[in-house]
Amino acid sequence: MLSISVKEFLIWKKKQLSKGGDLQSFAVLLDCIGGISGYDLNFLSINPEGNLHIKKNLDYLESIWEDHIFNYSPIQYLCGIAFWRDLKLKVTNKVLIPRPETELIVDIVFKIFGKKSEKLLFAELGTGSGAISIALALAYPWWDGIATDIDQEALQIAITNYINSCKQSNLKFYCGDWWTPFESFKGKLDLAISNPPYIPKDTYEQLPKQVKNFEPKIALLGGEDGLNHIREIIQKAPLFLKEKGWIILENHFDQGEKVKQLLIENKFKSVKIVNDLSGFGRFTIGRYK
Repeated sequence: MLSISVKEFLIWKKKQLSKGGDLQSFAVLLDCIGGISGYDLNFLSINPEGNLHIKKNLDYLESIWEDHIFNYSPIQYLCGIAFWRDLKLKVTNKVLIPRPETELIVDIVFKIFGKKSEKLLFAELGTGSGAISIALALAYPWWDGIATDIDQEALQIAITNYINSCKQSNLKFYCGDWWTPFESFKGKLDLAISNPPYIPKDTYEQLPKQVKNFEPKIALLGGEDGLNHIREIIQKAPLFLKEKGWIILENHFDQGEKVKQLLIENKFKSVKIVNDLSGFGRFTIGRYK
């Protein structure tokens, strides 16, 4: 650990933020690389005397911050960490950075199932960092879960995050494309969840540099209209869900009505579009028969 004066640190902090970026990203850098928590930061602001212990020197932290600001590198990839709900997740450019809006999927599950104590089986198709499945496995330790991903490297990150997040054993991981790993689970799932690639081709070309240049294309691009993967998931879902089993899908902000129609065409009932915190129809849910 290195020791510097609080006053020196606060001057340096102000200088870095003047270059651009946001305070939340800066806090991630300080926490993950510098070893300075959000609590520490708040305390320093009201007690600017004395010294501060940091894991890395200010020049090193500054070099990472400038890479983020000037090269558009996502701070989560630079730090190797993303915070999501109450989880601290390992991330690399093999997985999408879990978004705050996706946190609402877990809340949707809470609204559907409440605190039901019976044993249920859920599946997440395309788990990436494992965020959704890990959150559900922790919230419902009596449930069993299956998380899949087509990319073995992504799946290993999810497994690592699960091991680091808890000591439970109610979540299993399989590698494969969408429903392929579920051949032995036909008609057995109570809940299927997916945040699949749903960005239309034209929209993908216009994405911000920090997304398009760094995050995995395979986890973003959903074909010409963005619905290629969603169609496949919905069309095959009836083979794997129990009767009255639920499906929850994240989609592009303007795809809700189309996804709703796809669910209705495939015999889903109680179909509903759920808005995100910005009022966009970010999620579409349905119950099979």
